[in-house]
Amino acid sequence: MGAVRRPGDDEGWRVRGRRGRARAGHGGPPAGGRAGVVTLVSVTVLGLAGVLPGRVAVADEAAEDVGAYAFAGDARRIDGAVSTADAVERLEPGRIYRSTLPASGPVYYRLELDATTNTYVSATAAPPAGRTASVIDGVKVSVQDGEGRSCDVDTASFGTAGSRHPVAAWAMREISPRRSLCQEAGTYYLSVERVDPDGEGSSPGPWEMELTAVAEPPLERAGATSAPKEWNSAPPQPLTGKPERRSGGAGFSRATPVGQGVWRDDIRPGQTLFYKVPVDWGQQLHATAELGGSSKGVRGYTAAALDLDLYSPVRGHVVDVGVGYDGGRKAESLAPLPPVAYVNRHAAGRQAGAMRFAGSYYLVAHLSAAVADDFGDGPVPLTLRVRLSGAAQDGPGYAGESVPPDVFTVTGEDREAAAEGEDAGDDAAFRALAVGGIGTGTALLAGLGVWTLAARRRAVP
Repeated sequence: MGAVRRPGDDEGWRVRGRRGRARAGHGGPPAGGRAGVVTLVSVTVLGLAGVLPGRVAVADEAAEDVGAYAFAGDARRIDGAVSTADAVERLEPGRIYRSTLPASGPVYYRLELDATTNTYVSATAAPPAGRTASVIDGVKVSVQDGEGRSCDVDTASFGTAGSRHPVAAWAMREISPRRSLCQEAGTYYLSVERVDPDGEGSSPGPWEMELTAVAEPPLERAGATSAPKEWNSAPPQPLTGKPERRSGGAGFSRATPVGQGVWRDDIRPGQTLFYKVPVDWGQQLHATAELGGSSKGVRGYTAAALDLDLYSPVRGHVVDVGVGYDGGRKAESLAPLPPVAYVNRHAAGRQAGAMRFAGSYYLVAHLSAAVADDFGDGPVPLTLRVRLSGAAQDGPGYAGESVPPDVFTVTGEDREAAAEGEDAGDDAAFRALAVGGIGTGTALLAGLGVWTLAARRRAVP
């Protein structure tokens, strides 16, 4: 993905997109069906769609556009301001927002921060999908204090993938004895803007984007102020075994849970798949992306065919790897990363510094639209080999709750969802609503049948 730079930090890349879901059909009434029954069934189905508008909209959007980003269903619409003086609407930690990024110029959002809490904000820009992309175009975010001084800045661009796709950048306000700025309580601002305001070779119109803010409490007791100097940096052998089918999600909020194992899906040119891996304190994550061979026997080569990016629980970019493709099997692994530890934030490099908390880490795979030029628009086999090493350890001892709760914790529900491949917080609720709606419809149909039979009996002379 695009380069991410901070003073004194390493460099990396970026990504985003998703796979279409089959759209539910709307059939007519069965032959000989009674009008009253047919009407009731129609009302029941429409009622489910009304209860779950976000779910239906996501399915339709993904089916129409293979590169469409699935925004969070509970995202709140918020408007950015053209200046800090006009930034009235406030970003609250723990909520997800949806906003619009203009083609040029920054937009501002207000933050009210205390003097003890670390705050992480992320912006995921979702431009219209397309084959043409400027290498330098992307998104830039920064957190500024009330006097316009920068607390932190980050950029993410399309890079050499050659196709437009969602890109995410993040910035923080960190309480640290090593920092002199941005340590006081007060009003701060999140600034978001395009990296290439001219938009040459990219979409010139406004982009939709998703914003998040996460608050991390201080520790009960101060700990070490230096990062671990030694850790196992030897890359392990990728896991082997028969892959298990696990379809990727279309966005951060729709990421498919996976754990240690070998996972298989198909990815189309221009598409991005999201997975999330629960990584506990003390655990080390390893991941390999593999593109399968083409059955068409077509020759060609795409240098930047696949990007595999790793994001932290606050949607902060950690590391990435690119995979070239010539129609045969190709595989690459992420660079070795240290085990998750609170003190990693004191590391000099940004890759190690991003592994600072436990929680759900995101594996994001994007297949360049340029792959279609040589190999067609059909799907390419994608295999992810995920390994977790090291035993889970206790956390650092926070003095309060994070916002949202448990964002820096791996729960039993997280492990269960990773094993089953379904997000208990989203899909389980969907299933419950669906079953409840179907059950209600069945009961109403049964009641209507009894009422109809009684009415007919009363009508007999």
